[in-house]
Amino acid sequence: MSTKNSRLVYSTDSGRITESEVSKIVQGDGIVRIRRETKGRKGKGVTTLSGFSMSESELKVLAKQLKQKCSTGGTVKDGMIEIQGDHREILKVELEKRGLITKLAGG
Repeated sequence: MSTKNSRLVYSTDSGRITESEVSKIVQGDGIVRIRRETKGRKGKGVTTLSGFSMSESELKVLAKQLKQKCSTGGTVKDGMIEIQGDHREILKVELEKRGLITKLAGG
């Protein structure tokens, strides 16, 4: 038995995943779209942010900082950040401070 640590991760969808696949870069157009959604959430509103061009790990760090700024919960799914509640204006100001181009999308 080998004592060397393996950096492989197992996924039930596709089997073994190599280290290079773990830190994938989420491809976006560079314009962060901020949208409020309630569809499929039993009427509970969330603010979604999409269009980032950064790695998955950078996205998780940014999501954590934005959740702290809004004092609420959230998650990262499929290259999109979801923040619980309607925090579009706070998030727009915060992302522009970080030098990102933002757009309020939807109604």
